[in-house]
Amino acid sequence: MKILFIEDDIKLSSFVIQALSDEGFSVDHASDGELGLKMIDDHAYDTIILDLMLPKVDGSSILAHLQTKTNPPPVLILSAKQSVADRVKGLREGGDDYLVKPFSFTELLARVEVLLRRNHRNIRTAHLSFEDIEIDIDTREVKRGNVKIELHPREFVLLHYFMTRPNIVVTKTQILEKAWGYNFEPQTNVVDVLVCRLRNKLDKDFDIKTIHTIRGVGYVLKKG
Repeated sequence: MKILFIEDDIKLSSFVIQALSDEGFSVDHASDGELGLKMIDDHAYDTIILDLMLPKVDGSSILAHLQTKTNPPPVLILSAKQSVADRVKGLREGGDDYLVKPFSFTELLARVEVLLRRNHRNIRTAHLSFEDIEIDIDTREVKRGNVKIELHPREFVLLHYFMTRPNIVVTKTQILEKAWGYNFEPQTNVVDVLVCRLRNKLDKDFDIKTIHTIRGVGYVLKKG
């Protein structure tokens, strides 16, 4: 799941981005409204977390821009403004939820998960399958045949990325940038380690292997 976080508070941004990443989400960050608009136009996101008081372009303008798009992602507004009038204004301008600062990360995470579930029900199936592998996007449950497989959040994100691209070879750079949102060098072994962990859980006890290494290129999910 890919999230855009538009927030100019660097300390808050670093904390939220790390915490969401630890939960298995891919997070892009924009530190001002102008950059946020560009990223919205250049990339597809599952949800947006938006501060209202931003430099260059304010949050209200971003909400107005989103309303011009077909099937815009849901928006969780973050704001220090806590009056009822402010919350109503934010929701009427296009926000799907409103969270007042300061907030607990647990509540932020719960609200993001609700928006993601609602969005996935509206625009896509909550289930993906490939051969005998099934994943439930809402509950993050993974099964192979009748066997339930427990995955770490980041392993789930990686499997989800593979299952949206069956039989397509993906490079390490694509995995890092599109599935993880990290800026590691392509030579890093973080992808190799994660793929190895996922492969051990998904393929080790089954005759048919599904995750294959394409030497010098990347990986592919296919029957083999």
